[in-house]
Amino acid sequence: MRTMEFKMEREGLLTEGQEVTVSEGVLPSNYYYTIDPSLAMSGNIPFTERLTVSVGTVREIRHTQRGYYVLAEFEE
Repeated sequence: MRTMEFKMEREGLLTEGQEVTVSEGVLPSNYYYTIDPSLAMSGNIPFTERLTVSVGTVREIRHTQRGYYVLAEFEE
């Protein structure tokens, strides 16, 4: 099981327990992942830590002074 953090800009776009699909983006030296359809985005992930599945489950949504953060679990 792998847990990843995503930044969500607005409240209420996702709910805990919801199944999500992610798409992969490529930068010159990293990958990044977006919960479709553009609901939340991960930070940059090194090539050595590439996600091998595209479906996961939202486990937690946290609200901080910096915004909303989504923790999603993926079965790898």
